[in-house]
Amino acid sequence: MEPWELIAREQVRDTVAAYNHSGDRFLLDELAACFTADGVLESKGWAAHGRAEIVRTLSGVRATEPAAADDAADGDAAAGARRPPFVRHFVTNLRFDEVTPERIRASAYFAVLTAAGLDHWGRYRDVLVPAEGRWLFAHRVVRTDAMVPDSLFQRRD
Repeated sequence: MEPWELIAREQVRDTVAAYNHSGDRFLLDELAACFTADGVLESKGWAAHGRAEIVRTLSGVRATEPAAADDAADGDAAAGARRPPFVRHFVTNLRFDEVTPERIRASAYFAVLTAAGLDHWGRYRDVLVPAEGRWLFAHRVVRTDAMVPDSLFQRRD
């Protein structure tokens, strides 16, 4: 493995982590910044094209509990919004399916926990490209395999 590939893989890991940390805190502008300007976030039945549309689309996914007071102290943008006291994405088995200097295809599993416990879980399928000095999502497909019956993250239509 050449040094450029090691650097690229670590930058991809950082982008995956930044996406999930931002999503956990409902910092949607930061989450959208993990995508190229025209990047696509796709899930079953919908796709958001570009950063502004990603933010608008994810703004429509809200939970039903008030935010925790300690989130306001952390400076979360959505403090006070109706959402769980905390959300934590756990990503595992990040696999690099294709690595070239122009494009990386990767996949991983995720599980989402809230104060109520396991909420939903599934898979990421990603294409990342070098842009803006780092590796960003050109296309991320989120596939939820299952969710608990009273999931806090039911998509509203």
